[in-house]
Amino acid sequence: MPLKPDPTFYPSPRSAIEAPREELAYVVTLNEAGTGAAAPGATGEPKPDALVVVDLNTGEKVGRLDMPNVGDELHHFGWNACSSALCPWAPHPHVERRYLIVPGLKSSRMHVIDVKEDPRSPKLVKVIEPDELHHKTGYSRPHTIHCGPDGLYVSALGAPDGDGPGGVFLLDHESFDPKGQWEIDRGPQQLAYDIWWNIGYDTVLTSEWGTPKMVEDGVQAELLLGGQYGHQLHVWNLRTRRHEQAIDLGAEQQMVLELRPAHDPRKPYGFVGVVVSTADLSASVWMWERTNGKVEAKKVIEIPAEPAEAEQLPPVIQPFGAVPPLVTDIALSVDDRDLYVSCWGTGELKRFDVSDPHNPRETGSVRLGGIVGEAPHPAAGALQGGPQMVEVSRDGRRVYLTNSLYASWDRQFYPRGIKGWMVKLDAPEGGGLDVDPEFFVEFDGERPHQVRLQGGDASSDSYCFP
Repeated sequence: MPLKPDPTFYPSPRSAIEAPREELAYVVTLNEAGTGAAAPGATGEPKPDALVVVDLNTGEKVGRLDMPNVGDELHHFGWNACSSALCPWAPHPHVERRYLIVPGLKSSRMHVIDVKEDPRSPKLVKVIEPDELHHKTGYSRPHTIHCGPDGLYVSALGAPDGDGPGGVFLLDHESFDPKGQWEIDRGPQQLAYDIWWNIGYDTVLTSEWGTPKMVEDGVQAELLLGGQYGHQLHVWNLRTRRHEQAIDLGAEQQMVLELRPAHDPRKPYGFVGVVVSTADLSASVWMWERTNGKVEAKKVIEIPAEPAEAEQLPPVIQPFGAVPPLVTDIALSVDDRDLYVSCWGTGELKRFDVSDPHNPRETGSVRLGGIVGEAPHPAAGALQGGPQMVEVSRDGRRVYLTNSLYASWDRQFYPRGIKGWMVKLDAPEGGGLDVDPEFFVEFDGERPHQVRLQGGDASSDSYCFP
């Protein structure tokens, strides 16, 4: 443990924006042959998923760590510590941003990976096996990692038997041992997906997808049309760990996923993406805000479905005669000015000016891939998949995209297969989006899911000072 705080910790968003430019990206990949199923493009013997290191100056893959097991389905991963360690009440200001915590969503196995000794050669230092996770927390299918001021917060989709409830558990900052369930009183909450907070207001938000049985084999039409996937936001007290509010966005608003709170701790608001409306196949972004002691939510962005001929569509959406946008990720720049919205179905990434969060204004858009369009990249031609996970540099000038969502969902919406790719967009100050024609990272035989940037990025850190 060093005597001084990690230099990649920043007390405020303003100081993080002034940080050095990122040099490396860490990307988790799903190995096509490791799914254990006859997925399009799967060849050879089952292979493990991996953490891949990409040089962001050259666009070359310069490092790789294969996991020790097959079939993990690596998913949302995060740092062991971040700028929240500088909060006044944090008991560990001298921990380092050294380890990546990488969960296997399907296996319930968690990997602790050291990237300090040689950032281009990640080293596996610990594996938390499913039995230990189940025994100590009562949860399974770890999904999202967030480094908090008092521990590592991990959302989990459900119980070991594949049903609910899902929730949140804590990992110890130093040993990475599971501590146990975070919730003291969960109230009516049953479904889970993401967790994040308005740290200046002691407010935690959680969102909803579905239990493991509801999501692991793909979208179940009867559940979707019946409004059974998640459609609520949950509000908690960060200190007491008790449920305070359930905000129902409407049963037609299915799959309330990525939470992106304002980085400035003085701002009591944030954004959440909704994958699809069963009313018209549109997608949306909602804003939550604390006013007069309560949190309220309202829709601030709506993205319509795009008409298409049935023969152009995969079977799962042929009856609807349209391509749903499928908003599967959103990202908020560190200065809280720009919101990026990925439309995995239509292949579009949208940029919105949210300096007035109540009235977002679209300022840029690009098309890459898509179920129908397969919009090309200058370096690769037509693309499969679409903008899925989005990561934004701390200074807000670069945006990184990957194209894979989840193995079974990839197969449903892109039945001809997905060739993995990672791209970079330039985001000029004031608006617009430009595809970097020379940055195209191809993943042969495997599909990339999420990106983390060395030293931190727009969705890694919480700040306790404005």
